[in-house]
Amino acid sequence: MDERTRIRGSLVRKISEMGYPEAFGMAVADNLRTEKMMNRMIGYLRSAKPRSAEEIADEMLAIMEDRERWIRKKSAEYYNSKYNEFLYYGFGEDQDGDPESE
Repeated sequence: MDERTRIRGSLVRKISEMGYPEAFGMAVADNLRTEKMMNRMIGYLRSAKPRSAEEIADEMLAIMEDRERWIRKKSAEYYNSKYNEFLYYGFGEDQDGDPESE
């Protein structure tokens, strides 16, 4: 069994132990997708002890939004660095318009 499957099982089990249907736990795990996100949800369930399925769903959506924001940030950083490279190096041509030879 791989790590993701083990963590997914732990999350589903934790939600079931809280009295919610196993299908709800599987839906939460499927939406979270990654080990890090599922571990974050398990931590939330242990510490916050939510009183409703809505609270669990809200936290799931917040975790998903955090991940999407992180992805957008990393993408912007990557493309910004590429743009800065372009500004510094240009098209890689010398003054005559011929490509530089290395």
